[in-house]
Amino acid sequence: MARPDAIVVGGGIIGAACAYELGRAGMKVLVLDAACVGGGTTAAGMGHVVVMDDSEAQFALSAYSTRLWHELEAELPRAAEVDRCGTLWVAEDDEQLEALHAKHAYYTSRGVEAEVVDGAEVARLEPNLRAPLAGGLRVPGDRVVYPPFVARWLVDRARDLGATVREGCAAERLEDRAVVVAGGDRLEADVVINAAGAAAARLIPDLPIVPRKGHLAITARYPGFCRHQLVELGYLKSAHTMTSESVAFNVQPRATGQLLIGSSRELVGWDASLNRSILRRMLQRAIDFMPALARLTVIRTWVGFRPATPDKLPLIGRWPALEGVWVAAGHEGLGITTSLGTARLLADQILGREPAIDPAPFWPDRVFAAHE
Repeated sequence: MARPDAIVVGGGIIGAACAYELGRAGMKVLVLDAACVGGGTTAAGMGHVVVMDDSEAQFALSAYSTRLWHELEAELPRAAEVDRCGTLWVAEDDEQLEALHAKHAYYTSRGVEAEVVDGAEVARLEPNLRAPLAGGLRVPGDRVVYPPFVARWLVDRARDLGATVREGCAAERLEDRAVVVAGGDRLEADVVINAAGAAAARLIPDLPIVPRKGHLAITARYPGFCRHQLVELGYLKSAHTMTSESVAFNVQPRATGQLLIGSSRELVGWDASLNRSILRRMLQRAIDFMPALARLTVIRTWVGFRPATPDKLPLIGRWPALEGVWVAAGHEGLGITTSLGTARLLADQILGREPAIDPAPFWPDRVFAAHE
């Protein structure tokens, strides 16, 4: 292709969304991926599109991006496996129930539909949950998608808009307005986006992004066993405390009738081996909440690496140490949810448009401020 306007390094859901968004704006885009579009963390993730409230910034991005998902949904084909299941956060005791009410007030005061249900209603909504539970918070606007397909679909739409894609093309380093790939070729563009996920710090070593390993398990088909994405209220503590190991209850129905069971987190570098001990803990945590899971057949387990940052927020914006280089990485377990919002927010900054939400909390230059 002729010299592109933008090079996107990484063909996961974040890079795919960036390519689509820039293509829509009329830019000629080149997408590079070391393996294949929709692989890596995108292929290993759960696929939830869920509003999260660990911080104001996280809420703003996840709520904004969720709205963009709702707008896109009508265009997505059946193979995207969109399931409008909603999320049911479950509280085990009165203390968690109080926190659940606070979560409800937070969501509804900011325009996100949510309802508190008592323990009896939780049992009616999800009869395979153990009883009694103190209550639940139902967020009906949340949903589930099949991430690898959506990533490829977004890249295909970018291709329709003139993008070029090079799979099996590994970026080795970034320079001012350029990417040097394996074999030594130097590819130039006015805009270079590091959307390499957990590997983003290999291209920009100053990025505070580390791989955070996670296990998932998927069952055979049991349609109707679970109607909502189910998450324990303690999930955020597990997800956002940078301990060496943690597990939390998170079960997700798939459009195929299967159940996806999570979640675990480990800080072990790039060790991709199956940790049977933490996998057992994760499955037992799920069984503690849904005892009937013990009778189901798990057909596959796997691991993936989430791109984690110390302050639990992604890096979205200009990288000041290199001319023309931008970052869209560090989304931890919210990459699917926040992909569309990330791409729109980044494109707004690149093109000089007014963003819908404040981009400042996500600017990569906060890396340098943290060391001052």
